[in-house]
Parts: sequence; C-alpha cells; structure tokens
Amino acid sequence: MNTQPLGLLHFWQAGDALTHGLAWLLLLMSIASWYFILSKAWSAWRLRAGARVALDRFWSAAGTEEALAALAQADREQVFLPLAERAFSAAHLPPGKALAATVDRGELITRALRQEINRTSARLENGLTLLASVGSTAPFIGLLGTVWGIYHALLAIAGSGQVQIDRVAGPVGEALVMTAAGLAVAIPAVLAYNAFTRINRVTLAELDGFAHDLLALLTTGARLQSTPADPLGDTANATPAATQAVGR
Repeated sequence: MNTQPLGLLHFWQAGDALTHGLAWLLLLMSIASWYFILSKAWSAWRLRAGARVALDRFWSAAGTEEALAALAQADREQVFLPLAERAFSAAHLPPGKALAATVDRGELITRALRQEINRTSARLENGLTLLASVGSTAPFIGLLGTVWGIYHALLAIAGSGQVQIDRVAGPVGEALVMTAAGLAVAIPAVLAYNAFTRINRVTLAELDGFAHDLLALLTTGARLQSTPADPLGDTANATPAATQAVGR
C-alpha cells in the first residue's frame, strides 16, 4: 500500500537548493510581470480613453493657450501634451548666434518633434522587454526544474531497488509542477506583450499624425486634412504646402 505523501508541500520538502531557487525565481518573475501588466493596462486604458477627446479638444480650441490647457486636461497620460509644448516652444525659439542661426524654423520644429516622439516611444515601451524575457524564458526555467526533479526521483527509485508505479507517479507528477508553473508565468506575459505592442503601435501612429499636423500648422498656418504614414521622415503623401515646408 502506498503511504507516500503527495502534494506541493511534499514536492517542496523533497526539493533541493536548485529546485527551491528555480521556484523562487519563477515567483519573482511572475510578480514583476504582473506588476507591469496591471500598471501598463491601467495606463493604456487611460490613454486610449482620452486620446481622441484630447485631440478633438486641442483642434477645436480658439487659441494656443486654450488648446494646450484643453490638451493637458484630457491627456491624462501626458503623451500628446509634451509634443505640442515642444512644437510651440521650437516655433517661437529665437535663433541664436551659433548653429541655430543657420537652421530653418521648420527644421527646428521637426527636430523637436522627432526627439519628443522618441522619448514618448521609449516611455511607452518601458516594461515590454521584461515581459518578453519572462515569456520566453519562464517555460525553460520550469522545464529545468522538472528535469532536475525527475532525475532525483529516478535516483531514489534506483537506490531502493524497486520499480513500482506508485513510487514513480508521485515524484514525477510533483516534478511536473515546475513545468506548469513555468507556463503559468509565461502565458500571461506573452499575451500582455502582444497586446501592449499593438496598443503602442496605434498610439505612435496617432502621435505621428498629430506631429505632422503640428508641423503643418506652425510652418504653413493650416492643419493638414490627410495624415501620412511617417510625418517626420516621409513626405511623399503630404500636401504640396507641407512638403515644401519640410523640405526647406
């Protein structure tokens, strides 16, 4: 009759330092990934809920100060507001005596917009590297724990000199818990990474369109009606006035 205790507690007590270390590592990876999943999900919801409202209020404002104030109130994640502030600041920046004196105002605005978009992109991508790392490594960490547990179980069976199904099923089944733990850590991280990557791609596309509209507004005095794919680098789809402004 099999009197061997089974369960997670027995697996933990039977494990050695490597098994315990791998289990703690998976726990830390899970905590870190869920922290970024929840925090970025909250930020993404706030961003997507206020993005369209923020842009509508900005373009419907009567003046610059009113537009920035409306954008600051609706843009709770501070994604579009820094871009507008940098654009207006660069548009009214007086030329200096050095390099800025030889640079056209449109080029100064373009440079400011590009720098701010890069900063915003880096901020939106914060935590995605960790989620990708957790999603790709957690299953292998769990598999390593499983292999190590089965190895020790087989050594114990070989030492006892008896090969019985009840002696194999318990240790092997408990060792397989590490594989399940690795998958439980990896699957949410992979799904969250894919979802946040898509949200960031949509947000950056809207940010690029907003940047192109700002550039056209500050160089030609009118907002474009069409939004190209790359407002700061590709002017093939821009209107002639905007193309001339970017190329000056």
